Amino acid sequence: MLSAHHGDITAEDVDAIVNAANSSLLGGGGVDGAIHAAAGPDLLAECRRLRDTALPEGLGVGEAVVTGAGNLAARWVIHTVGPNRHRGQRDPNLLAACFTNSLRRAAGVGATSVAFPAIGAGVYGWDPEQVARVGVSAVRAFLAEDDAITQVRFVLFSRDVLAHFEAALANSST
Repeated sequence: MLSAHHGDITAEDVDAIVNAANSSLLGGGGVDGAIHAAAGPDLLAECRRLRDTALPEGLGVGEAVVTGAGNLAARWVIHTVGPNRHRGQRDPNLLAACFTNSLRRAAGVGATSVAFPAIGAGVYGWDPEQVARVGVSAVRAFLAEDDAITQVRFVLFSRDVLAHFEAALANSST
């Protein structure tokens, strides 16, 4: 099942939520800041441990990593770093990789339900319509190849961005 709705991703009752993180994994603005604030200090502590061990240089663009979810309803947070158009990272394949790699990581820990924000559509400068098209296409392609994930929700804070995801979902189902 694939859907989109207006809401607060930090309140989603799913196995995993996806964080549109920055490469430091140490919190930031937008979705990243909201997730860190709602999850509480355990999330930041786990991200710091990752930085101290497996990811001393940070997380690369398009890659994804899993942590616990602290105080969130979800069990896991999948952190992914979207491409920053303002820095010349304009390849839609990098954006698609955020969605695909997040789903791979979610399936790897046993998640069956995942909630995504509009990765890259905020301060990273991607057009929400393109994010919706790329995201929906990447998720549909993953779900066609792997049946471990049974529910994916796009949870959008803006009704304008939601409209783009609804259109992408409608156009991709034909």
